[in-house]
Amino acid sequence: MGAIPGARQELDRLGRLLREQMTELIDDLTPGGDLRLLFLDEPRVVDWHEPLRHQYASGFDGRRPAGVGAADIAARAAALLGAAGWDVTASREEAGGRARLVVTGRRDGCRIDVRVGDHWPIVWFEGRTPALALYEPQEFEWPEPVCTPENLTPGHVLCYECDGLGWCPACGGRSWVPSKSRGRTRCPECSTYRVCPICRGAGQLAISGLSPYQRGYYREELGERRDG
Repeated sequence: MGAIPGARQELDRLGRLLREQMTELIDDLTPGGDLRLLFLDEPRVVDWHEPLRHQYASGFDGRRPAGVGAADIAARAAALLGAAGWDVTASREEAGGRARLVVTGRRDGCRIDVRVGDHWPIVWFEGRTPALALYEPQEFEWPEPVCTPENLTPGHVLCYECDGLGWCPACGGRSWVPSKSRGRTRCPECSTYRVCPICRGAGQLAISGLSPYQRGYYREELGERRDG
């Protein structure tokens, strides 16, 4: 999987921009907050469609200083963002039947929302960078089978479920399968164990251990008569 030139560097730059601006807002609007809780150290995958898209994002709850109203916090947030070159908009929203003010800043694809209301002691900060693809999409290559008719252990037959693949025949050992809506979803056959659920990765089954039901898959190989 090849890295897209410059993509990680750009995402890291945007992550630093986001952290610096959120730190300034938190320190100014809700002084004394524990900035160790501002988790912006590593980007995470937010879109599992190929190519995967990564994003820096975090939220932070700060405490509104005593005697400072929501309107003052919102006005100060807008002033700080505007002075730093962010495009600023303000709106109102309902939460729990009560109104709160929302100040939104946008810059270079990044977004910061500051939410505050007179009925809540908390000021909510949310920030995120744009979601960027860091790696070129790569076509999945199915693994080679772990067992073939040429290397079967004596007294064994190829697994009827995976035909010797050993890995899960549904996901090919990835633990997930493609999903049109979500990009990826947990493999319904191996449930993230990655190997074939019948042979447990061996690619073959001992004839002596086959159940009557399993022997039905090998009637011709075992020379057994078909009922009826």
